[in-house]
Amino acid sequence: MRAHHGIAVVAIILIGFGMKLFFFPTPAAEADTPAATMNVLQMHKDHSNIKNLPVQKTHDMTFVFSESD
Repeated sequence: MRAHHGIAVVAIILIGFGMKLFFFPTPAAEADTPAATMNVLQMHKDHSNIKNLPVQKTHDMTFVFSESD
């Protein structure tokens, strides 16, 4: 008899969960996408200016080994 009570409780919980989903559906996600304000040609012009940036000189001594003779 206790098994019947357990099955009844599980059935009531499942039916209640199904009714909750039916009467209160999950809201759709809304994305706030900002409008594009930059022109594609302007983006291309900005990208071409990367070649004219100053370069910092480095003195890399990673693979210089001292002679220990």
